[in-house]
Amino acid sequence: MSKQVSQVDLDQIVNKFRKLPQHSLIALKSHITEVKFPKGKILLHADKVERNLYFLKRGIVRAYADQANGPVTFWFGQEGDVLVSMKSYIVNEKGYENIELLEDCELYAIPTKKLKELYQVDIDLANWGRKVIEHEFLKTEQRLISMQFKTAQERYNELINTQPELFKRVQLGYIASYLGMSQVSLSRIRAEVK
Repeated sequence: MSKQVSQVDLDQIVNKFRKLPQHSLIALKSHITEVKFPKGKILLHADKVERNLYFLKRGIVRAYADQANGPVTFWFGQEGDVLVSMKSYIVNEKGYENIELLEDCELYAIPTKKLKELYQVDIDLANWGRKVIEHEFLKTEQRLISMQFKTAQERYNELINTQPELFKRVQLGYIASYLGMSQVSLSRIRAEVK
């Protein structure tokens, strides 16, 4: 697998959801720190209330849930994406997902508590935060619809057309799990497409 060297700066990430006035951007950035973690680290844990929200500057991650038959990958995050346990963020309870770093990663971190305090005093930041969460819910809805109504072949085609770089950066076993199929089935579909 090749190493990805691109990165996304914080202003690009923030502004993709909603452009903030300069004073709001400065307030937000004053509570954000840059962190680096190695490949293999579990950044968010299903068995705890997560206290931070992250934006991925560089690297790739997967979200998975442990099931009786083993872990099931249900999401990949790449440069510019938000990493958050929705259950921890919204209701301050333990989440259901683990987020594992699949490459060495650089991230922007902000404590959820601090972010929510900013929402209370800055309507522009509150509206920006709403847009961030709306964006995440839309991705979840698209994923649910894809898994419920598309065939394995259609899900593969959608992934190869929208995120072809995953096949260079992520183990095929994780991709197969994400697509809801065995690695053998994924290999068969890939061979048929070629």
